[in-house]
Amino acid sequence: MKKILIILMLFVFSGSCIAQKRNAVWCFGDSAGIDFSNLGLPQVFSSSLDTRGSCASIADTSGQLLFYAETNGNLSSNSTQVYSSIGQKMQNGDSILGQLWYHELLILPFPGNDSLYYLFSIGVSSVYGLKYCVIDMKANGGLGEVIQKNIQLQSLPMVDCLTAVKHGNGRDWWLIFRRWDWIQLDPNNEFHSYLISPAGISNYNVQMIGETHMSNQGELIFSPNGEKVLNIDGVDLIELFDFNRCTGVISNPTLIHPAGNFMNYNGTWSSAFSPNGNVLYVSTSKDTNHVYQLDLTAANIYGTRINLDTFYVPPVQPGSLKLAPDGKIYLSCAYYDGISFNYPYNSNEYDTVNMYLSVINYPDSLGAACNYEPFSFYLGGKRTYYGLPNNPDYDLPALAGSPCDTLVGVIEAQEISQANIHVFYHTTWEKAFINASNLKGKTGKLLVYDMQGKVVHSEPLRIQNGYYTRDLSFTGYAKGMYLFSIQTEKERLTKKVMID
Repeated sequence: MKKILIILMLFVFSGSCIAQKRNAVWCFGDSAGIDFSNLGLPQVFSSSLDTRGSCASIADTSGQLLFYAETNGNLSSNSTQVYSSIGQKMQNGDSILGQLWYHELLILPFPGNDSLYYLFSIGVSSVYGLKYCVIDMKANGGLGEVIQKNIQLQSLPMVDCLTAVKHGNGRDWWLIFRRWDWIQLDPNNEFHSYLISPAGISNYNVQMIGETHMSNQGELIFSPNGEKVLNIDGVDLIELFDFNRCTGVISNPTLIHPAGNFMNYNGTWSSAFSPNGNVLYVSTSKDTNHVYQLDLTAANIYGTRINLDTFYVPPVQPGSLKLAPDGKIYLSCAYYDGISFNYPYNSNEYDTVNMYLSVINYPDSLGAACNYEPFSFYLGGKRTYYGLPNNPDYDLPALAGSPCDTLVGVIEAQEISQANIHVFYHTTWEKAFINASNLKGKTGKLLVYDMQGKVVHSEPLRIQNGYYTRDLSFTGYAKGMYLFSIQTEKERLTKKVMID
């Protein structure tokens, strides 16, 4: 009997290892990285990042790092940069939307394609909207290339809470985000979503449910099984919903804590579910800060709140909580010397606060049994700020037995996608971002016409796997309407764009 139990436990443990391979690598902070391939002994390594917040990374199915991204405060509102697995800036991997917030970036695999990836980014301040890039990991000998860039899906001001979860079929994705009304500060309770499938980005939907919010700082996280979603904002709103992975519908709101106001709030910052989904952890980041534990199975959830730690500013400013592949929850904190918050850190700003992560070792357990250890995971001489990777669970399995678990044993017909062109003009940069996809031709020209029909720019196309992308400077061009045309031996695509 003991042998049977041991074999069963080994099978379960090894299965969990296999299921976590795409989630295995984190890149964040100032050159920090953690490889969770060995769940019993995570290894630190050096990344190429220097970001106080937004970052994302993805590994292949064997746990090898593919690429990662950050928003970098030394750059403009298009501050996102993408890096290859060897830490070099990926070809065409710069000038991507990103403004140094905390949950702006998200990497998703192309459903049904083993070499293409989406990088989604949102604009929270000054430049708004939702955009995406396409990355081809077969390019450059497997180091990758951004082959489409800054394709605009939305122009709405956004809450800093971009997230995604696997569809119940185990292949597709639901992309979720929220709108922020910065002009009138008009509260809304909108949840926006897209379906990401082999057919592309579709099924845009807006659902109004739950409490209204006014803050552009927030976070959306899914429970480990993907069937619950938690919404928090910077003025202390905490609410829990059911989520239908088959339909993308959010339902059954549970208010855990109401929002305060901009004169009276604790600065709720981040949250994480325990592996079994029954326990919630929340961090605050203002003046006097806390890490709380809450029991989600209780009738009065907020009434079960336990304070695991109290931090004071200076020197500690708590940041992100995140459940890791090893089943532990990690907390990142930024160091503040009490005079000025330095980003990037000065060369002498090394402290326990920014050289270690805090760890909740047994997050399924209530009270002291969760074994919270502050500043206990050493980053090998690297430093952290507020952010940890905004990675979804890449290996969440299909919802077995559900109405949408339709992929098992089904050979799907290949969908024929139409060629299309997107052009977005960035006024500050005086650049036109040109992206075309599903091109059938192999060679051709990019032509730009003014409204008198004169060709003002012409160049040959560089088409890769049906994609074309180009950042074209319009410095010195007259303001007005222009016609962009992509012409190959098999198609002609046009797009009018106002240059102002």
